[in-house]
Amino acid sequence: MGWQNSAINGILLLDKPVDFTSFDVCAVVRGMLRTKKVGHSGTLDPMATGVLPVLVGSATRALDLIPSHDKTYEAGFRLGLTTDTLDITGKVLKECKAEVDEQRLLTVIERFQGEIMQVPPMYSAVSVGGKKLYDLARQGVEVERQARPVTIYSISLNEYQPDTAAGVITVSCSKGTYIRTLIDDIGHELGCGAVLTSLRRTEASGITIDRCMTLAEAQEWKNQGVLESKLLPVDAIFEEYPAVTISGTQSVRFANGATLALDRLQPPVIGGVRQQQRLSSDIYPQDSLYRVYNREDSVFLGLGVKKTDELRVMKRF
Repeated sequence: MGWQNSAINGILLLDKPVDFTSFDVCAVVRGMLRTKKVGHSGTLDPMATGVLPVLVGSATRALDLIPSHDKTYEAGFRLGLTTDTLDITGKVLKECKAEVDEQRLLTVIERFQGEIMQVPPMYSAVSVGGKKLYDLARQGVEVERQARPVTIYSISLNEYQPDTAAGVITVSCSKGTYIRTLIDDIGHELGCGAVLTSLRRTEASGITIDRCMTLAEAQEWKNQGVLESKLLPVDAIFEEYPAVTISGTQSVRFANGATLALDRLQPPVIGGVRQQQRLSSDIYPQDSLYRVYNREDSVFLGLGVKKTDELRVMKRF
């Protein structure tokens, strides 16, 4: 049977299973939906599970525009162990008995809340000199990496067993934070080392885990012939941006890439409420993004950006 790649568009919210790469998940979805254009937002390591938005068809055009949201993780850890990958899957470099009580652990964990400097791990997709760090790491090459700022908005200890030196933390953090590195840094601060033993992303791109389906559930929907109906429309990923509705004539202009005069546009809709002031007002910042819809049929046309006295096309869908 041939591929049908033109009629299926949208976003599938998946709970990535363990031992799958994000690319593996896309391959499974590609087979389920019989379509070639599939991409994902927010790579997860094979050992990680949780929120993974998968974009299908024309929705893949949104990959480079998805808002940079904070993320939340539940991370299992074990003290007294260090590995080359900073997680339990790596080669053991050092092992010792960690005699750390809960109060001491809490004291150290609290030091990592706020803006911190973090050095990307060698086993990561960060590029140095045009080469991915994980490719260099697999060759046994270690290079100097520049520390960069990340923000830990909150970090809490869910559970901890001093006798096994194992526990779980919940971390809410900025984009670009490596939880493996955070665990390793905590272990270094404690003086005994630590590794990541499990990782579950519970929120990303404004999407919480309770909205996601497992691959098994997706397969069941596929068997029932209703999987396509479970795809969210592409504009769902841009819900944080205000909405602008335009006339049929303006929609044709927008679809053709033309700019629209701000003083001829209706006030935007924010949080479901139409505002009083038009988009030309200074209360709406320059370079701010807007979802653009055809007023006549409510079709999502794309994203527009405010520039001086006009709304320019950022991306058409």
